[in-house]
Amino acid sequence: MSQQYETLRVTHSGVVARVALNRPDIRNAFNDTMITELRDVFARLNQEPDLRVVVLTGEGNSFCAGADINWMRKMLAYSYEENLGDSLALAHMMREVYEFPRPVIGRINGAAIGGGTGLVAVCDIAVAVETAVFSFSEVKIGLVPACIAPYVIKKVGERHAREFFLTGERLRAAKARDCGLVNVVVPPEELDDEVGRYVDTLVSSGPCALSMCKRLIRDVTQMSLEQAGPHTADVIARLRVSDEGQEGMSAFLQRRRPDWWLDTEESWTDESSGTFHDD
Repeated sequence: MSQQYETLRVTHSGVVARVALNRPDIRNAFNDTMITELRDVFARLNQEPDLRVVVLTGEGNSFCAGADINWMRKMLAYSYEENLGDSLALAHMMREVYEFPRPVIGRINGAAIGGGTGLVAVCDIAVAVETAVFSFSEVKIGLVPACIAPYVIKKVGERHAREFFLTGERLRAAKARDCGLVNVVVPPEELDDEVGRYVDTLVSSGPCALSMCKRLIRDVTQMSLEQAGPHTADVIARLRVSDEGQEGMSAFLQRRRPDWWLDTEESWTDESSGTFHDD
């Protein structure tokens, strides 16, 4: 990937891509440019056949502080149609990250506020530092967490969403973990090791199986039991006769590693040694 971005930093380490929100001077607040660039980078990553995992994070001490104040100031003069266009772009971006066919790990290195919590929610797995805080603060300025609501409610459920959306309270990392918004909370010095542990686990699994897992979760949750039975039977039957399924079952029976298994002995975060490179 040779594309350069104004608001993002994209690096690669083998089969792992790292997408970092890169506006640390304003705590990685997003604007229309970042939304466009996130849509572009995930579309480009989707065209990389060897890609196995994406790590989404923020540069500096924050993950994402929500909407950029200067962008919000411009919105004051927007018409309904202009606001609708902006909002649809945000909604599309959230859905495209959520439905990305490879696993997306959120490396939550600091505060995630407003729309930033939406980016946490669309990740498949989120690892947060214990100092991170989270907030759905939109009601404090007369708005609502609209475009991120479908993904947050999927993660935390209606009971927690009612509390968090209505109060706009700041959540400590432990509470975000307990309600399901994030999976794991660690001290800052352990963040990369924990993310690396998930990366190692994911690259030892079948790439097609992981992609199908994401589709299965999305599809089955919208089906009745009558619909789910035939659908899931078809899914597993197709995977069993696929090249990946045949290799995986053969490797298991022969007590060997399948051919997709990767050893990630080098740290995926060691940029000083050149493990990551800008493309």
